[in-house]
Amino acid sequence: MTAGRGDPELLDDLVGRSLGWLTEWRDHFRLPPDATTDADPNLTLKPLGELAELTQLIASCHPRADFRAAAQGLFTFAWRQAREGELFAELIRGEPHATYPVEIYGAFAQAGLRHPAVEELVLTTTGLRGWRVAREDHTRTLGVLNAERRIGLSQHAAFDAEFALTGLGLLPEPWALDRRAAYGVTHDVFHLTDWGRNRRRLAPEAAGYLRLWLPSWLENWLEEQLWDLVGELLAVAACLPAAPYDAAAWRRLADAQAGDGGVPETGAAPRPDDPTEAFRACYHSTLVTAFAGTLARIASEEAGTGPLPVRDAATVAGRTPCESEAAL
Repeated sequence: MTAGRGDPELLDDLVGRSLGWLTEWRDHFRLPPDATTDADPNLTLKPLGELAELTQLIASCHPRADFRAAAQGLFTFAWRQAREGELFAELIRGEPHATYPVEIYGAFAQAGLRHPAVEELVLTTTGLRGWRVAREDHTRTLGVLNAERRIGLSQHAAFDAEFALTGLGLLPEPWALDRRAAYGVTHDVFHLTDWGRNRRRLAPEAAGYLRLWLPSWLENWLEEQLWDLVGELLAVAACLPAAPYDAAAWRRLADAQAGDGGVPETGAAPRPDDPTEAFRACYHSTLVTAFAGTLARIASEEAGTGPLPVRDAATVAGRTPCESEAAL
């Protein structure tokens, strides 16, 4: 990995084709009629939430207006699928202790999209004793705390204290990092930096640890052809100070992208007869590729030309457009 400008042409090609695939397959993010009752949220609400989270970042931060417009269209689609917030009110009423409705709603709230009933409900549910029960892991708790911050709620735990107990916070032995732990580390970075909007939150010790070991981790997962995790690790690299750019890893990821713009989660591009199966095999890794390419493109612009131009109302004097007041 080397610091400095990346390859804007390659990054733009990756992001543009990924957004094209996501737009082409947009209808597969549609929620079924039973989304708030019997449907599996991992197959319905989780994909929609990931679409909202990552396209909102791209729509706010990418240097190219056409990519921002494409991402904004996908983000608007996700809000409409959420019935402009009514979906979250129903979910919270049905599962008052569940965190995922609040986490997904937080992505919309950060963009200024609010729903009065949800705002009233979360004031009550996040104050319940059951809400303060520890999540399945500390990384997930960081996501919940970020959602509370985005909505404007009092955080139910201290963010820094929770981060200190995460995989990244504990700086574990890097040679023992398995697949699950690697995903945990990437999400520790994403929650800490608000998905790359506030990269200055990475402490020098954590940033140095990541800079030292990312090349080895990338080499491992490139060999495994786990493109989803490769994309997340490249996104983490773009969050580091003087963001290092691994040209070989980016080229390998670009080579894995199919002609239609989809990026398989692992191995070669799938060719299943079932469109739903094809969608599930590619949607997350394609989203991650667009997200990582956006962060790397921003880092490339900063390295080569200084501060990025003003792009939207979220820009605050002295910060990049990804570093709004709410993220500080």
